[in-house]
Amino acid sequence: MPKFSSKRRVNHSASEMFDLVADVERYPEFVPLCSALKIRQRMAKPDGTEVLVADMIVSFKLVKESFTSRVTLDRANLKILVEYLQGPFSNLENRWTFEPKGEGVCDVGFFLAYEFRSRMLAMLMGSMFDAAFARFSTAFEKRADAIYGRPKLAST
Repeated sequence: MPKFSSKRRVNHSASEMFDLVADVERYPEFVPLCSALKIRQRMAKPDGTEVLVADMIVSFKLVKESFTSRVTLDRANLKILVEYLQGPFSNLENRWTFEPKGEGVCDVGFFLAYEFRSRMLAMLMGSMFDAAFARFSTAFEKRADAIYGRPKLAST
């Protein structure tokens, strides 16, 4: 099963980065391959987490696939878990972590493992998905710079 994992230090707070990743409705504006996203359901849980059920459409050239996932937003622990519900995958697991590392700085962790249900789709989309996931961290960091402003580098 293909996996992608990264940890990246960014010059934005963990809270800001959590908010940015949690704002899934905005993904079509900047996330590679995401052409549409619709929230089906939004629920606040007694443990303080928020759970969304969302449909995402992923497009590349003539290929367009839709899948549904459950997104658990755990603000207290600065974690986001995405669980696959239905679509072209046999398995999809996605996790985000946001670790404060000082004033306005955090480490953003991103993990993704996926497997397509169809071998044909895996051959068609596999390498393109790998390339897109490699650009995810950069896309979110650029979005944070656009939303929160580019961080100023300390003068020496």
